[in-house]
Amino acid sequence: MDAPHRARNPQAVLFACGMNSVRSPMAESLLQHMFPHALYVKSAGVRKGELDPFAVAVMAELGQDISGHKPTTFEELEDWEGLNFDLIITLSPEAHHKALDLTRTVAADVEYWPTHDPTGTEGTREQKLAAYREVCDGLLLRIRRRFAKVVAAGG
Repeated sequence: MDAPHRARNPQAVLFACGMNSVRSPMAESLLQHMFPHALYVKSAGVRKGELDPFAVAVMAELGQDISGHKPTTFEELEDWEGLNFDLIITLSPEAHHKALDLTRTVAADVEYWPTHDPTGTEGTREQKLAAYREVCDGLLLRIRRRFAKVVAAGG
């Protein structure tokens, strides 16, 4: 039998990382495209960042346009719509600490998916894109594995 938190199919998912500029917007887009009507999906960061052009380019290769994504902090999201998520998936240590702090007052499960930050990758444009693709591929695998039950349940 699965652990209780994995057995529950979330209705609203928040992906979180450091600046909401690479990893969490990628994950948000991937999950949203998988379940366009079954789940409510958003992303946020601990600090305010700028959308990363390499993240936009890698997602465009998959036919997903994140160019209109506006990086958002936890605080901004809370002010705009509240933190009504039943699952927060954190992709960086600082986002994980922030989410655990929030869940003292917000009833949400938190899962930590340590995800490499590709922004520090040195080299040619192609080498940098390869690092971003690797992050995207890793997120896609985890999302497929974690949300397979949603597919079976009715998506």
